[in-house]
Amino acid sequence: MSLEQSLTAVIVTAMKAKDATRLTALRMLKSALTNKSIEKGRALEAAEELQVVAMLVKQRRDSIEQFTKGGRVDLADKEQAEIVILDAFLPASASDEEIAAAVKAAVTETGATTAKDMGKVMKAAIAALAGKTVDGKKVNEEVRRSLG
Repeated sequence: MSLEQSLTAVIVTAMKAKDATRLTALRMLKSALTNKSIEKGRALEAAEELQVVAMLVKQRRDSIEQFTKGGRVDLADKEQAEIVILDAFLPASASDEEIAAAVKAAVTETGATTAKDMGKVMKAAIAALAGKTVDGKKVNEEVRRSLG
């Protein structure tokens, strides 16, 4: 069963429970999946569906940052609630220890020594963490720390 099909059942459950926040987030996800499917001209593969969910979570995180800077804590809280709902559709995220280990292995593998090698290390580290949800910003910070 694809994510889009299972999403329909979850939306029905949220409607019956009259959970407005959950319903809004789920409908937004379903429309994003539908739009991406139309854009591609075919049904989405599982990896593509997860990319859409990850993109929406990233958008929410960026919004939280902006709302917090603007003093709109109420809107930041709403976005945080949506992230919690969307995270349920993503695979487990990589822990800080897993990210550190992957970056260390990538530095060793690529023979990187300076910040100029950052792109190679990032590519290798993210490839090593495939199958898990990875925050690129965290990987980037760890690579910078490793390369001095």
